[in-house]
Amino acid sequence: MADDSKPATSSAMDDLDPVDRELLNAVQWDFPLESRPFAALGERLGISEDEVIERARKVKDASVLRQLSAIFDTRALGYNSALVAAKIEPSRIDEAAAVMSAHPGVSHNYKRNHAYNLWYTLATPPGEDFDAHLDVLHRDSGSLVTRKLPTLKLYKIGVKLDMTGTMAPNAKSTVLEHEKPERKEHMDAPELDELARRTIAVVQEDLPLVPQPFAAQGELIGCDEETVLAQLRSFKERKLMRRFAAVMNHRNAGFKANAMGVWAVPEDQLEAIGPQMAGFSAVSHCYRRPTYDDWPYTVFTMVHGRSGRDCEAIIDAIRTETGIEEHALLWSVKEYKKTRVRYFTPEWDDWTREHLAAV
Repeated sequence: MADDSKPATSSAMDDLDPVDRELLNAVQWDFPLESRPFAALGERLGISEDEVIERARKVKDASVLRQLSAIFDTRALGYNSALVAAKIEPSRIDEAAAVMSAHPGVSHNYKRNHAYNLWYTLATPPGEDFDAHLDVLHRDSGSLVTRKLPTLKLYKIGVKLDMTGTMAPNAKSTVLEHEKPERKEHMDAPELDELARRTIAVVQEDLPLVPQPFAAQGELIGCDEETVLAQLRSFKERKLMRRFAAVMNHRNAGFKANAMGVWAVPEDQLEAIGPQMAGFSAVSHCYRRPTYDDWPYTVFTMVHGRSGRDCEAIIDAIRTETGIEEHALLWSVKEYKKTRVRYFTPEWDDWTREHLAAV
């Protein structure tokens, strides 16, 4: 089942040549943190700096490439976060979804084909009461049931869409360090000075397509290029930033289907099966989450495909290799919101004043 929120744009993909596709793979996986990053990419691909920028602009104009930016670890920055499943009366799901999407900490919000039919991720800033925010969303959306599903163990996080179309459903890849950041029940907010906060506010936004983009960002921050690069390297070393990379528009990139495979992995098999599932290249997210009386699934795997059949093939490959039979496949049938959490911005205070002042 494909997401029905936007029209398909096969023509955008048809216009991409093999070099465009290699470039898209490169910027998703390893964007250079150096003065002239597009020149460095050009050296890898055998093309000029100007051509890299021109091609990057082309895939952005086609809405295949959504954004090039720093990707921060929400929990490492001291924000609390969780996946949330809500059971909504089907006739009013669009209205309920609008309530969730209006929250600045809701980055992903999808309708799925399950009794729990609205799924969203919620983050709240350091010092805020997460459950108070969740209670407001539960009440104002008219949810019948709300299930909080925080990460108990993170096996992998990192979307990498294979733009070349050569990856098999059962392909494996090593899970890199930045794809399995540390998770604890409580993570203290890091110490960040004013420069670091200003830098985060700028580098979380889209990178300008100019020869020295970090110098351009430095002008917005109020520092020089080397200071920006030093800040980014520091964020990476401190594990506040997972990576600097491209975010793709999945549908426009040809990946029109996404599905959440949920698995009832027995407690005594979790430590073996969780990493095994994460090792599938096509799995972008793999987590252990809590169970409820009406929700027996312990491991969540997100997969993306060019069609529903692709997603089914990936899930079937996981089932065959791991031997876990009890599972469900939840399709994204409507995308209400998909963005990145924006840190240290004024809309958080605005939402809190409007919705939590009385509380």
